[in-house]
Amino acid sequence: MIFLAQVIATLGNVVAQITLSIMVYQRTQSPLLSSLTFALGFAPYLFGAMLLSAVADRRPARDVMVACQAVSCVVVGTMALPGMPIPVLLVLLLVLGTVAPVFQGARAASLPDLLSGSGYALGRSLLRLVSQSTQIIGFAVGGLLLLLMTSSQALLAAAGFGLAVLLLRFGTRRRPAREPEGGTQGSVARASLSGVRHVLTVPGLLPLLLVTWLPPAFAVAPEALASPYADELGGGPAAVGLLLCAAPAGSVVGELLAGTWLPARTRVRMVLPTAVLMFLPLLGFAFRPGLWTSVALLTVCGLGFTYAMGLDQRVLDATPEELRGRALTITLAGLMIAQGLGFAAAGAVAEFLRPHVVIVIVGSIGLLTLAWCGVSMHKDRQVTRLPAADQAA
Repeated sequence: MIFLAQVIATLGNVVAQITLSIMVYQRTQSPLLSSLTFALGFAPYLFGAMLLSAVADRRPARDVMVACQAVSCVVVGTMALPGMPIPVLLVLLLVLGTVAPVFQGARAASLPDLLSGSGYALGRSLLRLVSQSTQIIGFAVGGLLLLLMTSSQALLAAAGFGLAVLLLRFGTRRRPAREPEGGTQGSVARASLSGVRHVLTVPGLLPLLLVTWLPPAFAVAPEALASPYADELGGGPAAVGLLLCAAPAGSVVGELLAGTWLPARTRVRMVLPTAVLMFLPLLGFAFRPGLWTSVALLTVCGLGFTYAMGLDQRVLDATPEELRGRALTITLAGLMIAQGLGFAAAGAVAEFLRPHVVIVIVGSIGLLTLAWCGVSMHKDRQVTRLPAADQAA
């Protein structure tokens, strides 16, 4: 039921996302404001992670997920009201971004209770497959809905993901919280802030978090610029949908191949080499490729997102169990915040440079970032091994 609820919730979110992005771009003709419809959905993740992450450990996971999905349904339904001003829509996006990291942290933290060993990484991979596959369908459905109805009507259809609330409430088992309510002290906000400090000081975890956060911040540029780049190519909503579907499609293929053919140890070793695929194809945009060539390049980029399979296992292994809920909430929130900043930055630069030029620049910076992350991880391994070596001596 968790996977079915994930399908429905993701479908609604994606339809709302593409509807808002296209609607804002059509009203303003601004790449910056269009990209902000993505970015503002991610920016409040910092608030949610900093002040609410302890909820993922203090309350049963099912209760947290149901409450977060109910809030999201109400917010998207409000967005669907006719004539809703763009500033109000952007404020509502802030609300969605606040509850999202709490939902994702509770869901991710519950997986190790169900899946042991390398099963956790495969379970996370399956959730990503469900999410990415649904994104492909959602972008197509969103483009179709915008051809058949108004933006407000498309958003109202997206609010139908409230069905996920019922599936989570009545179709999943209520497990006790990892941190019993009677044994907690202080407010949720205080416990969340303390958890953030503890997570960032766990030996060996911070470099892994940086690898989780930084590469996707650059890899989202083609998605952020899908509307203006499609406009540059002379395409409409259908072209936007194709560009947005390409990377998720590649990610689905990559996750299936890696999960089927590669053992867990290989996936862990291949984290950085696999991530390189996210950026190398972006250099091909220097030639301003047409629609179908662009779709092919972005599909190859999607294969690089498979690096998360090995990285998920490394993050889990480095995280103390008592901090699991908060750590995974912070991990996912940091990822979304980084992506939100990436969306905003790509849109801002595209106000001055053509979209395909921005994509090439981002691809180059992404490759340099991966090289820096590799050096940081190597230095951290040397530092963490040093005390053991001294003790042996």
